[in-house]
Amino acid sequence: MSEFRRKSGHYCMLRHRIHSRVSLLQRCLLRALHRFLACSGTKPGANANYSMLPPHAALPSQSPQLESGAESAPTPVFHTNELDTDLVNLKISLLGDCQIGKTSFLVKYVGNEKEQEGEERKGPNQMDKTMVVSGARISYCIWEVQGDGKSKDQLPMACKDSVAILIMFDLTSRCTLNSVVGWYKEARKWNQTAIPVLIGTKFDDFIQLPIDMQWTIASEARTYAKALNATLFFSSATYNINVNKIFKFITAKLFDLPWTVERNLNVGEPIIDF
Repeated sequence: MSEFRRKSGHYCMLRHRIHSRVSLLQRCLLRALHRFLACSGTKPGANANYSMLPPHAALPSQSPQLESGAESAPTPVFHTNELDTDLVNLKISLLGDCQIGKTSFLVKYVGNEKEQEGEERKGPNQMDKTMVVSGARISYCIWEVQGDGKSKDQLPMACKDSVAILIMFDLTSRCTLNSVVGWYKEARKWNQTAIPVLIGTKFDDFIQLPIDMQWTIASEARTYAKALNATLFFSSATYNINVNKIFKFITAKLFDLPWTVERNLNVGEPIIDF
């Protein structure tokens, strides 16, 4: 009997030790779990199941959200792609000799009134014009190439990816008309698909010339336009003659829109030949 009591007492002590060690181990585990949850920002006892982050969750490259009351940083202009989904960006090249009125023509169309004369430029002059056509916004970026000896360096940059190439000449200067073929050939080295347009500038001075000289220049201009497979316009930036029509024509050609302007081959009037 005493032997039984001795063994029973030994068994109880052993079970008590095991229970104590298990309790100690549980407390250690719970303490470690509480520390882990505290570091992760989850309250003890809360549901700590993992969940997949939504697609728009913040990434390391994104800026954290500002606290309430803090001054918000200005949004960069180039981060407005979602608002400009209807904006179509197109490039147009403007070529020709010096002093033929390219910049005046461009300023008249774009509507930029700041003075351009005397401004020394190292590269092509660029101006933008945005319009709305059939509910879509079209932005023309027009690259004007200088007509001096540095123009050949500017041609690749100005002509690549252009949808239209405007080759200009002075209606009162026949040597500038003779240069259009050279400009056309140089431009085609860098762009084979752009729409060619031949533009005679300074029509307001042209109509002051003798009528026979007007007829000769007009005939030669039409011959050049046919050889280049280009549409011909006589224009005047001073009186805004055919300036807007030229870009309406380009837009109609690009987007297959109806073109309602008729040809005008009358000498003494601003010619339109296509």
